[in-house]
Amino acid sequence: MPLDQTDSRSLKVREQLDHPVIDGDGHTQEYHPVFVDYMREVAGSEVTARYLKSRIGSSRWHHATKEERADQRIHRPPFWTMPAKNTLDLATAMLPNLFRARLDELGIDFAVVYTSQLHMIRHRDDEIRRAGCRAVNLMNWDRFGPHSDRMTPAAVIPLFTPEEGIEELEFCVNELGYKAVQITGVVFRPVPAIAREAPKVALASTWVDALALDSAYDYDPFWQKCVDLKVAPTTHSSGQGWGSRQSITNYTYNHIGHFAAAGEAFCKALFLGGVTSRFPELRVGFLEGGVNWAVSLYNDLFEHWEKRNNEALHEWLDPAGIDRALLADLVGQYGGEEMKPYLDNFTDADGSPGARPGSAPEDPDCLDDWQHTGVTSLQDIYDRFVPNFYFGCEADDRTIAHAFNGPANHLGAELKAIFSSDVSHWDVPDMRDTLAEAHELVEKGLLTDDNFRDFTFTNMVRLQAGLNRDFFKGTAVEEAAAKVLGEETPG
Repeated sequence: MPLDQTDSRSLKVREQLDHPVIDGDGHTQEYHPVFVDYMREVAGSEVTARYLKSRIGSSRWHHATKEERADQRIHRPPFWTMPAKNTLDLATAMLPNLFRARLDELGIDFAVVYTSQLHMIRHRDDEIRRAGCRAVNLMNWDRFGPHSDRMTPAAVIPLFTPEEGIEELEFCVNELGYKAVQITGVVFRPVPAIAREAPKVALASTWVDALALDSAYDYDPFWQKCVDLKVAPTTHSSGQGWGSRQSITNYTYNHIGHFAAAGEAFCKALFLGGVTSRFPELRVGFLEGGVNWAVSLYNDLFEHWEKRNNEALHEWLDPAGIDRALLADLVGQYGGEEMKPYLDNFTDADGSPGARPGSAPEDPDCLDDWQHTGVTSLQDIYDRFVPNFYFGCEADDRTIAHAFNGPANHLGAELKAIFSSDVSHWDVPDMRDTLAEAHELVEKGLLTDDNFRDFTFTNMVRLQAGLNRDFFKGTAVEEAAAKVLGEETPG
């Protein structure tokens, strides 16, 4: 069918801009039978059959009765998540040739495209997870390779252990030629004591390993490999089914804020675990969760450090600093009759307010929450957060403006929000409107033209080409990206 681009709002917006538009989070909807063929080629028939059986089991909510859902607390999974009535958009997401043909109509000069097979990166079966990720990567390299001037796929990297992550990362970058990669930011692991004592229910009591703080593994070799191979890991980690997002009936309840919750968990771990201190060159993208949570986290870090850095903690909050004689005198003067029976307690080291009989001393190794960060000043927080972290924001998200509101953020920071079309998902009823929706923030005075340029172009250049200066070489945005890079110090 001929494609009529004349009524595209986004194309009209793009024609008014003096800079390219890079989609930091486009999506494809792979045709599952094609993926299964790749899976069979990678892993063989037995593993593929096991994978297909696990797919049936993963929809246990649908096979359970209402009573079983309540009894087992099976949370409502996603449903009807792809375009339906807009069949052209569904086909666009499925077919890279059509996607390429419509990029101008969408107002997009270049797109980084992510898989719909996100479940592979989280699969608990080691063989299925690793083979599935390899199959996705081979498939999408073949599908998008002919369109490298306008689109590039993101490889999916399994990361239940750093070793499996390094192996797939090296294969994708060195053997295939991938430039963009996707990881999970959280891994759900059984609590060891429960796995030992009650293995049948271990998966019902998991903990969130955010890979960078209190992790089951040392992931520093993986972060180093990202730096060595000049890639910026990005994540779409899901928060559905954990925390408060466990409704057994309501998908919207489980969906709202779930990417943000998972992104915050990973981002906090990277910062407080010292990853951005040890690897200052590393750039990390947190996609689909918006930036509002990051604005809050960034400012919270300042406020916590001011009150709970190691020096302030000991100066102001160490119970040893209580002047017990003064406290006893004040209680005697102002405590009234109700406090008289307890006056002698306030001269006793164990009688400080809030003390409990048999209170254990604090572990000295766990007093300094900032010990891994290398932070010694407020400027250090800025330096270990703002240059390293990038936040994917969908077009209809008004809170994007908060990222650029320097006066409201400590040290005048503007966080690095990036334009994420999220095409092929239910929240984009018409692909042609995505860029236009984002530009409404300028039209309503919430963003300046310079903010919009950073949002839709410059920040993506900084994320993907911060280490790999050749990321955009040979693409439609090569010249404009080179100009941005020429204005900045490498790394």
